[in-house]
Amino acid sequence: MCGILAVLGVADVSLAKRSRIIELSRRLRHRGPDWSGLHCHQDCYLAHQRLAIIDPTSGDQPLYNEDKTVVVTVNGEIYNHEELKAKLKTHEFQTGSDCEVIAHLYEEYGEEFVDMLDGMFSFVLLDTRDKSFMAARDAIGICPLYMGWGLDGSVWFASEMKALSDDCERFITFPPGHLYSSKTGGLRRWYNPPWFSETIPSTPYNALFLREMFEKAVIKRLMTDVPFGVLLSGGLDSSLVASVASRHLNETKVARQWGNKLHTFCIGLKGSPDLKAAKEVADYLGTVHHEFHFTVQEGIDALEEVIYHVETYDVTTIRASTPMFLMSRKIKSLGVKMVISGEGSDEIFGGYLYFHKAPNKKEFHEETCRKIKALHLYDCLRANKSTSAWGVEARVPFLDKSFINVAMDIDPEWKMINRDLGRIEKWVIRNAFDDEERPYLPKHILYRQKEQFSDGVGYSWIDGLKDHANQHVTDSMMLNASFVYPENTPTTKEGYYYRMIFEKFFSKPAARSTVPGGPSVACSTAKAVEWDASWSKNLDPSGRAALGVHDAAYEDTPGEAPASADPVSDKGLRPAVGESLVTPVASATAV
Repeated sequence: MCGILAVLGVADVSLAKRSRIIELSRRLRHRGPDWSGLHCHQDCYLAHQRLAIIDPTSGDQPLYNEDKTVVVTVNGEIYNHEELKAKLKTHEFQTGSDCEVIAHLYEEYGEEFVDMLDGMFSFVLLDTRDKSFMAARDAIGICPLYMGWGLDGSVWFASEMKALSDDCERFITFPPGHLYSSKTGGLRRWYNPPWFSETIPSTPYNALFLREMFEKAVIKRLMTDVPFGVLLSGGLDSSLVASVASRHLNETKVARQWGNKLHTFCIGLKGSPDLKAAKEVADYLGTVHHEFHFTVQEGIDALEEVIYHVETYDVTTIRASTPMFLMSRKIKSLGVKMVISGEGSDEIFGGYLYFHKAPNKKEFHEETCRKIKALHLYDCLRANKSTSAWGVEARVPFLDKSFINVAMDIDPEWKMINRDLGRIEKWVIRNAFDDEERPYLPKHILYRQKEQFSDGVGYSWIDGLKDHANQHVTDSMMLNASFVYPENTPTTKEGYYYRMIFEKFFSKPAARSTVPGGPSVACSTAKAVEWDASWSKNLDPSGRAALGVHDAAYEDTPGEAPASADPVSDKGLRPAVGESLVTPVASATAV
């Protein structure tokens, strides 16, 4: 995962300005420690910090067309670059980089080529022939991008806020699925899938087709020229990624280069639920498994670094980013530069436990749409920046464009939790991979209850964070919170503590506005809090805040075994059979 910085139309073209841009680009070097590049054309600068994943020897950036009149700086991966190159038969490519295709596509198709890209990306392109420029961000916002404006009329773009916040008068999060064109002077959305309108789909559930599309999404992300692995928490999503990757690894070029044994990685407090489940999945799949431990104190000691890198004060993001940040450092020390992760499934399939209370399929579907649209502010931001802090790239197959289109086109009635039919959260994806003849996972892993990453690493992690915040934030500080922080006022001491750290690094009002706010329970949107009146009294992003749903919910009395809290547990966790609209999985039987 690389770091990009572009400054266009500056008034000052002195050597001092060039030095300043190099200095600011250097703030992104953690994202791309392998090489640095800078292209200057009159009053325009395109800088790049490279993490070499594809074509490490010749793919340094910025990249160009044949006569170097089109210049591009890119962060990301274009999975269909070979297919796109085949359409550009009259073009000559100078490198093996997957990203060079962007410069040639622009030459061939103008600014309308972005939807042809299959991948994760943010890029800035300069056409030196007329000094026009464009910037674009991938459909969901997997790769971060910020846009800013200088007092001198300059326009700025950067992978992280820290590279432009000091020099821009105003800056924003560049919206996912959009492009900016200097020719029109504005942003426009290039990504317009059917689900974006939130219209309720009616396509019947096809388990085999859903499985096939997910396998394709994982396989295309095995494109790499460097060692890689899978982040394995032992939950459903990461376990499916690991299972599919291990099943298809032998077919890939990377297996010939680096071996056909998949490496998996997990982190947690000693004795945590994730460590136990991850080891069981790793043993089942036969992966080379790496288990890392951290203590609550080690996590607390890393908080300032985490907030600096992740650039947020959102509570649930910081809780989950910290163990991921620590794990990424360990992964990089092993020589691994790319990992595949399971983000996005809960948003697409309604996997968070609060979805148990969705009143109807319309509300369920609309909430999944809202969650996907906000991923760039939460899980995508966490997965990208906490790994990039150590020069590791994270890829997310659940957020594949084609897979999302198929999954979001399913009639949401099939996704809803239904105790009478034996369906728990994410039943449609669980059932799709429930294959009796060639099992992908052990049954109890395939049907393990949803555990948020910040919970799964060990419940005492969140409890320790709250205790630490309570020691540093007084009641009087909370009493005056609305005066100190009138925008997105912290409602808990933990939130106040993170906000203090954030403001230390990013004090401008524009920085505060890049972070979302509003009430949430178990990672819900503010709208979904309305589904249960009791939730408004228990606003916490942990899955344990889903009272009456999570097996270890906060309301359970310490020392007592929780009652059967999963609303489908009495009916069993296996998929129902004999449902006429389901295209059955080969040889799958109900238990």
